[in-house]
Amino acid sequence: MTEEPAAKVVSLYNPANVLTVVRIVLVPVFVAIVVASGLEGTGPRIAACLVFCLASATDFVDGWIARKWSLVTSFGKIADPIADKALTGTALILLSAYDRLPWWVTIVILAREWGVTALRFWVIRYGVIAASRGGKLKTVLQIAAIAWYLWPVPDPLDAVGPWLMGAALLVTVVTGADYLFQALRLRRDH
Repeated sequence: MTEEPAAKVVSLYNPANVLTVVRIVLVPVFVAIVVASGLEGTGPRIAACLVFCLASATDFVDGWIARKWSLVTSFGKIADPIADKALTGTALILLSAYDRLPWWVTIVILAREWGVTALRFWVIRYGVIAASRGGKLKTVLQIAAIAWYLWPVPDPLDAVGPWLMGAALLVTVVTGADYLFQALRLRRDH
């Protein structure tokens, strides 16, 4: 009779989870900088952009660390997407509140983000809808567009921002539809 190896116990206090918590903690720091500055002035806008980009970078690093060193935890699976949506959603809402981005763009992106999260919970007992390449491209485009809007980009280069956001919006909607079809297929097949 052979014994099965014991499952590896992963500490909740691991580098991947710490980075996720750092991202969550940076959200109110980001908000404070934006609100205090009203998105006016070069220095505060640069500071807001740098905090946003640093927090966004933790999203890529924490997932890589968790997979590379088998540090995936239930906490990380739940906290990571919450941290992502908190950061991106907050940035979009603030950009709209300070008249840098039309509200309809923010509403469409947030509806897609929360809709995909709801779809994942709706089908979780049938299977997992993993992040696709399109979903990863969506994330990169959203981060780049938000950073472009935050940074004090001079004329005429500031005109690139709406094009970046348009690309992010398009990929956001298309990948949202793809996730919807995946969810419906999972439900139908079970």
